[in-house]
Amino acid sequence: MLDFPRWKVLSILGFLAALMLLAVPSFLPEATTAKWGAIPHPRINLGLDLAGGSYLLLEADTKDVAATRLESMRERVVTELRRGTPKIETGDVSVRDGKLSFLLRDVSQVDAARQKLLEITGGGVGLTGQREWDIQVVDSSRFVLTPSEAGLKAAIKTAVDDATEVVRTRIDQLGTREPTIVRQGDTRIVVQVPGLQNPQALKDLLGKTAKLEFKLVDQTADPALLAKGQAPIGSQVLAYQNGGPPIAVKRSTIISGDQLTDARQGFAPQTNEPQVLITFNSEGGRRFARVTQENTGKPFAIILDNKVISAPNINEPILGGTASISGSFTVDSANQLAIALRSGKLPVPLKVIEESTVGPDLGADSIRAGILASVIAVTAVVIFMLLTYGRFGLYANLAVVINVLVIIGVLALLNGTLTLPGIAGFVLTIGTAVDANVLINERIREERRRGRNVVQAVELGYKEASRTIFEANVTHAISGVIMLVLGSGPVKGFAVVLLIGIATSVFTAVTFTRMMVALWLRKNRPTDINI
Repeated sequence: MLDFPRWKVLSILGFLAALMLLAVPSFLPEATTAKWGAIPHPRINLGLDLAGGSYLLLEADTKDVAATRLESMRERVVTELRRGTPKIETGDVSVRDGKLSFLLRDVSQVDAARQKLLEITGGGVGLTGQREWDIQVVDSSRFVLTPSEAGLKAAIKTAVDDATEVVRTRIDQLGTREPTIVRQGDTRIVVQVPGLQNPQALKDLLGKTAKLEFKLVDQTADPALLAKGQAPIGSQVLAYQNGGPPIAVKRSTIISGDQLTDARQGFAPQTNEPQVLITFNSEGGRRFARVTQENTGKPFAIILDNKVISAPNINEPILGGTASISGSFTVDSANQLAIALRSGKLPVPLKVIEESTVGPDLGADSIRAGILASVIAVTAVVIFMLLTYGRFGLYANLAVVINVLVIIGVLALLNGTLTLPGIAGFVLTIGTAVDANVLINERIREERRRGRNVVQAVELGYKEASRTIFEANVTHAISGVIMLVLGSGPVKGFAVVLLIGIATSVFTAVTFTRMMVALWLRKNRPTDINI
């Protein structure tokens, strides 16, 4: 019991002191800690409910996933069948009623075409092994490809997962701190951005799919048919972003936003109007240079989210792998488009189905209420322990105060976010932190009543109670881990504070107080204790 060598005492005190120092920046204004320069100053971030901010609930348009998937498969089928040796000739590939169909020109190539389609459409989905596409041959030479339900579900899951990461990247580039971005169900994403009081800017940024394409303009299109929404075979009709007559563009894409390496807001040299400067990767740069060399004098369309931004003429080959997008931008809208292009296109359009703005006043009230509750809880616990256990209660109280500071320090070190449920977990941790010392002290009392001397009673009290304390906290930790893994938002915040509190309270209540008691016993050698 009294075996606490100097190195062990110094290690425990140093460890706790380091964690408590990490809590200091959280009590100071940001302007003060910003002057510390290279000195680390981690601090706790306040969540949406405490700092105020914007809340959006986004829902993925799954119909667009199906349509995009069909269109992508159409391009693959056209490319792969014509690329093989011998080449497999087909008629026009049709995408109607959620199915893809085409007619073979040579019936003898049915088996070769089926084999090629099996390779193109890939293997099975997950553990079920169900194919993503059903392939049928109708009337001896017409192939019909129908997306299977399992394949569509897998595609939607992948699209929403990717969209969540794109949303996270875009919000991070806004420079906001500790946004919460979590999946809700199969098709929804919850976005909480503390400190952002303008949800419209957030909606504008996340509302852009940012699908950028460069396509040649089809100059053979009949204006009268264009007005009816009809384009020549191999072309499509698109509208201008800012109004105006529709335009026909080739379906095949010259280059897409996937081949960008950078996008920045800049200004046009001649007009000084805001524009977006883009840089292609090496493959995209070579392709853009080749296409502009072959089509000098012809117009090409710059298309964003299926809307034409502009359709300038190619006056000369565009070399060097850079280009600019102009289209009546403001500085803010050009900057937002640059962020959207840098973060990549959304694999599925997202629409806002719920939004709200939380004012900082509510958060300030909650913080005051949380601090008041914490102060009352700590004061009540301190008085109770002092009156009930005397010196041993004093050690327990010291452990509680250290425990509070250590929890704040660990949260700051983890760059954690404190929310209202987190404050609830904090207060709960304070209330239960002394449970361990109550158990220990009651065991020591029992051992004294059995006639043990002071050292034996203290030693057996800590030994016997520690087993119960560890077992009780293991069950609490299991509950906390389950909430952390399966929960989201407020539930996860509560679980994080609870788990940190369990670990720190066990260390301070058992190890720290045992060390303090051992040092006192070793120094004073009392024959009796008041407990």
